[in-house]
Amino acid sequence: MKKRTKEILNRLDKAYGTEYVCYLNHETPWQLLIAVILSAQCTDARVNIVTKDLFVKYDSLEKFANADLKELEQDIHSIGFYHSKAKNIISCAKTLVDKHGGVVPRKLEELTALAGVGRKTANVIRGNIYHDPSIVVDTHVKRISKRLGFTEQDDPQKVEQDLMKVLPKDHWILYNIQIITFGRSVCAARSPKCGECFLSDLCTAGDRKQDKG
Repeated sequence: MKKRTKEILNRLDKAYGTEYVCYLNHETPWQLLIAVILSAQCTDARVNIVTKDLFVKYDSLEKFANADLKELEQDIHSIGFYHSKAKNIISCAKTLVDKHGGVVPRKLEELTALAGVGRKTANVIRGNIYHDPSIVVDTHVKRISKRLGFTEQDDPQKVEQDLMKVLPKDHWILYNIQIITFGRSVCAARSPKCGECFLSDLCTAGDRKQDKG
């Protein structure tokens, strides 16, 4: 298993490189936190379109903390679940200002105590801002990790735990970055391009179809 895992990671490294890449545009840790909250059930591309103007209008955490709920909802209305996201962003910003001095915390427990922040969002922050070894389980990671035989679980936290056992720590952050690209370009949910896949000989998905196109 270790030899196979190492080979998978080597091929991912060769295909996508080993640089840390964040697909959500941001200049500060709190901007990334807000962008990740917005990204739930939404594409990174759409979030980047919205935050381009949003971060100009609200150029400080204090402005988000004091934002009018209805106005913020209007500002992010093109993003799904904008009612709850606007409410969570204002609450999150208030907590960051009042309890953390405007600094995005590093600890998982403190991050997940913020409104709208679960383990996935917290691990994005820990990995991208603080470079703490952390595994982000999004839809791509869950789907592809199952296909590769790294986990049989559906619950994201259990998938995370399985991956922590299988993957070396130096690839915890990198794995998510690489798998997002791999999932978008090769291993799609409905029609994976198995015929073009550089991991096909290592894949355990028994029902995969050899798509030569």
